Amino acid sequence: MAISCTIDTPQVRSVLDRLFQKSEEIDDAALARANAQPNTGDDRHRVRTELLSEAYLPVHRQVGRLFYILLRANRCRTVVEFGTSFAVSTIYLAAAVRDNGGGKVITTEMHSGKVRQARENLREAGLFDLVDVREGDARETLRKIEPPVHLLFLDGWKDLYLPVLKVVEPRFQPGSLIVADDLDITPEFHKPYLNYVRQPENGYVSQDVPMGDRFEVSLRLAGA
Repeated sequence: MAISCTIDTPQVRSVLDRLFQKSEEIDDAALARANAQPNTGDDRHRVRTELLSEAYLPVHRQVGRLFYILLRANRCRTVVEFGTSFAVSTIYLAAAVRDNGGGKVITTEMHSGKVRQARENLREAGLFDLVDVREGDARETLRKIEPPVHLLFLDGWKDLYLPVLKVVEPRFQPGSLIVADDLDITPEFHKPYLNYVRQPENGYVSQDVPMGDRFEVSLRLAGA
């Protein structure tokens, strides 16, 4: 008897293949334009959001599959994502939630055009019913979430990883997982977050994983 794996169905694979292909065509030029601009100032998130409005910025394929495995192994049913973009990583997360028997992926994105396109991509993949796509600043859009959150995936602006973690943190339970992507990108912005999750007194055990652009996996401990 075949065991269901949603990420390997033709419907989902065709959407992922199209999105990864578009990323290869567009992202390098879009990132070069954005990186030529100063990454400072109070409005830097808004400015870079516009500069990267066409960039797909997906997780690496092998990292997406590893996330799917991680969610399946931990039976995650409520997943929160910071940084939807065009929903490549969201597809992997939602596929795992479906194969775990159902649940919800709550994801948030600042750019309205990306929100619209992400919803269309999720519909095309047949996963939209599992996903709540919220538009706006994650520090606000993620305040209303019913606990427990089984996994938090951080893949938005790197200097907001720690503030977003602290917004969601009260919804964790012992055994909740936190994954922070892109440690090799603007590493100076990751320092406050990594210092926090790597201090045992803050209630986590944490380890970086050298795949893709490197990511950090943290486990919420009992009694934290």
